[in-house]
Amino acid sequence: MTRGLGRIGIWSIELRFGDPVEAGRAAAELEALGFGAIWVPGAMDDRILADVDRLLDATSAVAIGTGIINVWKVAAADVGGWWQALPAERQARLMLGFGVSHGPAIGEQYGRPLATMAAYLDGLDAAGVPAERRCLAALGPKMLDLARDRTAGAHPYLVTARHTAEARDRLGPGALLAPEQGVILESDPARAREIGRAALSSYLNFPNYLNNWRRLGYSEEDVAGSDRLIDDLFLWGDRDRIAAGVQAHFDAGADHVCLQLIRGAVGSDMAMPIEGWRTLAKMLL
Repeated sequence: MTRGLGRIGIWSIELRFGDPVEAGRAAAELEALGFGAIWVPGAMDDRILADVDRLLDATSAVAIGTGIINVWKVAAADVGGWWQALPAERQARLMLGFGVSHGPAIGEQYGRPLATMAAYLDGLDAAGVPAERRCLAALGPKMLDLARDRTAGAHPYLVTARHTAEARDRLGPGALLAPEQGVILESDPARAREIGRAALSSYLNFPNYLNNWRRLGYSEEDVAGSDRLIDDLFLWGDRDRIAAGVQAHFDAGADHVCLQLIRGAVGSDMAMPIEGWRTLAKMLL
């Protein structure tokens, strides 16, 4: 079940942290192009709810997803107060993804991710944020179980189609499964891998991702950023190869795939990649 997300969406850091006027125009065009959802990251700040409001203002019907709201940065009660103030038609357009982030990013405050997330979901329950309008950035089995039991489902990041298959087995048939998938519009293998490696570099310090790749069978050499890992995490090449990679997620059990256009190191270019998004629309919609 897509929960109003459609089959294919766009995941974009540019829409969150780029120029707000340009982001609004770009969001409106993504809606016009036919993407079912627009996802934006929560990162390491507490301003994501205001930015979701901005994207809701700029669009009329497309779903807006958060990938993710950082539970260490935005209190459940604050999410609940914001949610309750929204009109019903805006609530119906939202899929709120929540995540526990990473120890190296949070510091000494970080600990007990499962218990922390369970307590946070208790807070969302108390604040009246419905389970069907929230999902978790779940990678490992226990967090997937929590996503299945207390939310609409899972929104995994930096995963492969094999992970999608394993996540579907864990979630069961009824839960939402909406993986993020990086796409590099480059056919030259060396250049594509260079771009992918630049994008991946900031994530190689986060144990949550490393451990997930190890569970999927990648070696220590791989999780340091091997060509094999780059090729499995990022889709690159011609239209047929990229389309086949997206379809692999659907074949593995995904309900919705959100595409992140990868151009280099994360956050290095906040200009709207509108031509790339148009290309993806022509390829896949």
